Amino acid sequence: MNGMGAAPPPSNSTATTNHRRHMMMHMTFFWGHNTEVLFHGWPGYDHIGNYLFALAVVFFLAFAVEWLSPCNILPENSAPPPSSSAAASGRSAAVGLIQAILYSVRIGLAYLVMLAVMSFNGGVFLAAVGGYGVGFFCFGSRAFDKRTFVSSVRNTDLPPMNCC
Repeated sequence: MNGMGAAPPPSNSTATTNHRRHMMMHMTFFWGHNTEVLFHGWPGYDHIGNYLFALAVVFFLAFAVEWLSPCNILPENSAPPPSSSAAASGRSAAVGLIQAILYSVRIGLAYLVMLAVMSFNGGVFLAAVGGYGVGFFCFGSRAFDKRTFVSSVRNTDLPPMNCC
């Protein structure tokens, strides 16, 4: 049974030490640009430009989640009135499919932001919170709403995100 034995323990060489440095995972918040966000080796070590790009990506992912939350892409009359015609039920199914796709994209983006924050990097956390905040200000608040609000309930294509 040649070759079936256990692998020898790693030596204390420089290559092993460098490999371990890249595999370290923080379990508390830390500050610095030497981190991995979303993908192995990204944005890389000692690359401040790539780190800033990663922060911008996280910011825009969170911003996109907030853009999709009050989304009104479908026209108001896209849901047909209840009837028994095949065309109306096919149109209703198509609207439902579009809503399901938009919902899946929104949830997928939200999970990507969550995974980025799980890097426990303070800059990534602030970029995510900033993206959600600016996105809510632009799309969820009444700051840019030109309509007069009759009720506090907004009619959107997607259901609200429930977090608690």
